[in-house]
Amino acid sequence: MPGLTLGDTIPNLEVQTTHGVFKLHDHIDTWTILFSHPGDFTPVCTTELGKMAAYAQQFADKGVKLLGLSCDDVASHAEWIKDIEAFTPGSKVTYPIIADPNRQIIHQLNMVDADEKDPSGNNVPSRALHIVGPDKKIKLSFLYPASTGRNMDEVMRVVESLQRASKHKVATPADWKPGEAVVISPSVSNEEAKKMFPQGFKTADLPSKKDYLRFVNVD
Repeated sequence: MPGLTLGDTIPNLEVQTTHGVFKLHDHIDTWTILFSHPGDFTPVCTTELGKMAAYAQQFADKGVKLLGLSCDDVASHAEWIKDIEAFTPGSKVTYPIIADPNRQIIHQLNMVDADEKDPSGNNVPSRALHIVGPDKKIKLSFLYPASTGRNMDEVMRVVESLQRASKHKVATPADWKPGEAVVISPSVSNEEAKKMFPQGFKTADLPSKKDYLRFVNVD
């Protein structure tokens, strides 16, 4: 994907949001999920932002902020939030939503749908999601077409995966879920692993007899 991508630092843009004007670096002082949606008052986006609101406390419990974005203005966002909250009873949109009516920010954040246009022929945002670390660098990105809504359980799962990887020298295997064992990085020797993981680890018995697949449980 061209432009801003994994490992890049989020540009310190000044943005206008439903919570006022701020610089991105001032807001992103912890793990942050920055997600775009093609437009206000659209069906899939309404369900997605409602689901984000429903999961907001779970994300907050893990030290994660939410930050939305679309090309509509702040007044439009404020009116749309009423629909989102009505569709998702019991949930409140407590996170800010960036306005980008001039379509400058979506280009700078690499959140442009190359194929979709609005009725005026302008580019619209892709259904993109960046997970940004406390160091303001992109750790993971999802890119969905407008027709496919995101799965919040998967977003939560990868947040937990990234946080474990940042805390320990580990990675998460296929279909990993929180509470399951992770794998120790190949850069860690067995001697180092014994010191780093005094709780012990298990090594898979493989035909190659190489001991690279080592499982351990961590918090």
